[in-house]
Amino acid sequence: MEPNSHRYEFDRLMELYSADLEQLRALALAEREARYGRAIFFNRNFHIEPSNVCIHRCKFCSYRRDSEDQPGAWSMNLEQIRKYCLKKYGKGITEVHIVGSVHPKRDLDYYISIISMVKGLLPKEVAIKAYSAVEIDDMCISSGLGSEQVLTRLKEAGLDALPGGGAEIFDNSVRMQICPDKTSAERYLEIHRTAHGLGIPTNCTMLFGHIENREHRIAHMLRLRELQDNTGGFNAFIPLKYSCANNSLSEIGEVSQEEILRTIAISRLALDNIPHIKAYWPMLGKKTGILAMEYGADDMDGTIENSTKIYSMAGSEEQNPTLTVEELKELASARGFHIKERDSFYRIIS
Repeated sequence: MEPNSHRYEFDRLMELYSADLEQLRALALAEREARYGRAIFFNRNFHIEPSNVCIHRCKFCSYRRDSEDQPGAWSMNLEQIRKYCLKKYGKGITEVHIVGSVHPKRDLDYYISIISMVKGLLPKEVAIKAYSAVEIDDMCISSGLGSEQVLTRLKEAGLDALPGGGAEIFDNSVRMQICPDKTSAERYLEIHRTAHGLGIPTNCTMLFGHIENREHRIAHMLRLRELQDNTGGFNAFIPLKYSCANNSLSEIGEVSQEEILRTIAISRLALDNIPHIKAYWPMLGKKTGILAMEYGADDMDGTIENSTKIYSMAGSEEQNPTLTVEELKELASARGFHIKERDSFYRIIS
């Protein structure tokens, strides 16, 4: 999507972040309605999370475990993933979202095998969106291959798209405090750039509401905008709210609903070249997710089918995340919206 002629730059975005909330809402809503009217996009999907055993020790994470014998840990072999996939798949599902941890004993062949198996197991119209840039980076390190080679092999196995996880906040001073051993911001952007060059569309994210500030958030968005100017490969931006339960940053609490809505509105104004802004309801909650549609968001993600633990383990109000189409329709209608079912690439399903 072409950038706007009135592109907002850093200083103006900072001013708007603190502007009257109604003014900010009106600007973001007008931008959203000019693109999509009162439509809310969603898809029918489920997640596979192969493991939560992880070599990284991000301070904001409630999901990871050190080893497979630690309480709350799991690691699925291929047969377990196959059975889980068949259990969660239902008629009309168009996407499988596969993302988990950086397991110390898994290699590239294992991750390729998951893609190949799922691709062969489910109908051809089901897209596989899999592996964050952090997971891709680990596959490169363990295999000794470059990101283009790894992504090419995954694509040949059946990978259709990448999710956006692992971006956190790009500012290096913040990263050193919250995830010092993790894939760098530069590497995250490089992997997404490579994916776009191979014709693999991706999403992008930002984790906000921890120790970062508004300046860090806007700078993060503008780096994504710059990459999108060059590649056009991002489908959606997902601002992810930090959740404070069961992690080492718990004492800082969580941001207010108003700050969430301001951040979503700013993202719609800043990211003029990224088509969709997603309000990820398993993290925000369904009510805040719908309210975010008034602040520039246009996508609610998917039905999920109670298949993700990443946010429920961090204390999200959505402990068993499932959203039926009828429930979404009712939530949307109550605020004057209507729903449009899409596939992973935002093609409308009638």
